[in-house]
Amino acid sequence: MQCSAALWITGAFRTSLTGGVEALAGLPPINLLLRRLSERADYRLATLTPTHSVRAFLSRFNCGTIAPHPSLLIQTMSEPEIFRTSGTLFESDTNVLALTETLLPMNPLSRLGVRLMDRFADQVHFDDCKISRGDADKELKQRTKHLDKLRDKISENIGTFYAGTDARTDASLPLSGRHQAIAASILFSGGVERWRARHVAGKVTAPDTELCAIRSAIVNATLRDDCTDIFIFTDLMASARRAVDPSIHSGQGHSVAVCKALQTWFTRKDGQSITFWDLHYKAHEYTTKLKVALGPRPATSFDSLRMQASLSRGASWNVVFQDPKY
Repeated sequence: MQCSAALWITGAFRTSLTGGVEALAGLPPINLLLRRLSERADYRLATLTPTHSVRAFLSRFNCGTIAPHPSLLIQTMSEPEIFRTSGTLFESDTNVLALTETLLPMNPLSRLGVRLMDRFADQVHFDDCKISRGDADKELKQRTKHLDKLRDKISENIGTFYAGTDARTDASLPLSGRHQAIAASILFSGGVERWRARHVAGKVTAPDTELCAIRSAIVNATLRDDCTDIFIFTDLMASARRAVDPSIHSGQGHSVAVCKALQTWFTRKDGQSITFWDLHYKAHEYTTKLKVALGPRPATSFDSLRMQASLSRGASWNVVFQDPKY
């Protein structure tokens, strides 16, 4: 297949030799592609409900609350039988043990009509910064001035709490990183720092870590009796939107905690609101000061393991592609 692709790319498109090699480098063999898809799909097992019929065949670590199958259960098989047997179910049952995150497929807060954005959509705001390529410097300066004015305005109101969140992750974390991801948040009110915290997030992706920081800030702010409005400054608006989405996704536990805290806070008094802004400041410096080694069993998220599977197959393809015998 790779040979046919090479002839097609270099012949039909009259691609140069260098361009053809670069194009082929982006076409991993089918066996590696299938392996990547298979490994990523293994972790989907964690999204099944505790009573899903598939769990009846799994080991005691993954069988959930369903009654085990009387004769086809993995944990009833002998070691020789397990050694001779292979398949997707066996791989999934083993690989999913690396996942420490608990996903909630039947979470009550994710039901239609009960979700946070179904009930309080007019009290949750997202202010995205959309910078055009034409005059980016000018627009960025205007945005900075606007944020400075906003900070001065909300600093005058003692009931308005604003927080800066930041996430620091090791760039090589999914494969060979040495440190765990760190989430930090700093809470201000009336121009005075009221609270700060750093959390060791584990072996997770940057969006997961940012989501952890957002959760920390929101939960702490909503517990204060004098809090009437919340402003969250973050550099990852995708995580901010995910924070108010309690459906199944990586970091779902953080989102559920945010939705629960905000629903309680919104029902306590009318007129309260939360706004997410896509710039942050002091939390970044606070985050980078803490470094924690991975250790033998760090916390892992759904997306981090799926990313690790993709990067692992990519690394295998790099080795194979550079082999002169290939």
